[in-house]
Amino acid sequence: MFKKISLALLYAVMAFLIYRYGEEIVGWFQSSSDMALVIVAATVMALFPVIPYPVVGGVIGAAFGPVLGAAITWAGSTAASLLMFLFVRYGYQEWGQRMLYRYERLGKLTVLFERNAFLTILFARLIPFLPSIIINAYSALSRVSFAAYAAASALGKIPAMLLFAFVGNTLMTEPGAVWITLGIYGGFLAVTLLAYRQWKRSKEPVQSNRQA
Repeated sequence: MFKKISLALLYAVMAFLIYRYGEEIVGWFQSSSDMALVIVAATVMALFPVIPYPVVGGVIGAAFGPVLGAAITWAGSTAASLLMFLFVRYGYQEWGQRMLYRYERLGKLTVLFERNAFLTILFARLIPFLPSIIINAYSALSRVSFAAYAAASALGKIPAMLLFAFVGNTLMTEPGAVWITLGIYGGFLAVTLLAYRQWKRSKEPVQSNRQA
C-alpha cells in the first residue's frame, strides 16, 4: 500500500509542476537548440499530458522542421509510454490483475487482448484520438510482455508523431497546405481502421473454433 501511495503522490507532484510551468517549457522548445534536452522535455510533457501532446509536437515541428521534429516528438512520446508502462506494472499490476479478472466479460476481453497484444496495441497507437494513458495502463496491468508492448508502441506512434510535426511546421510556413496534410492522414487512418476491422473479423472464427 505504501508503494502505491508513494508512486501516486510522485506522479501528482510532477503533474502539478508541468501544469504550473508547462507554458514556459513549450516556449523554451521554440528557442532551444539542444536536441537531447528537448527530447527529455518532450518525454516529460508526454508523461504528464497537462498540455495536449499534439500541441507539443506541433511546436517542436515548427522549431526543428517536420522530419527532425517528428523524430524528437516520437522519441519523447515513446520514452514516456515505456516509463508509464513500467510505472504501472511495478506499482499496480497485482491490484490490476484482480480488477481485470473480477468480472467475467472483462476477463475474457483481457485474455483476447493478451493473445493478440502486438497487433492490438499497434492498431490502437495508429488512432491518435485513443487516449495513450489508457493503452499504457491497460497493457501494463495485463500480462503483455514489455518487449511486445515496446515494439508495437514504437511502430504505432510513428504516423501520429509525423502528423503533429508536419502540421506544426506547415502552420508556420504554408498555413493553407495544412488541410492537405490532414487529408492524407485522414485517408491513412481510414485504411488503418478498415484493416483493423478486417483483422478482427478474421480472428472471430478462430476464437469460436477454439471454444467449440
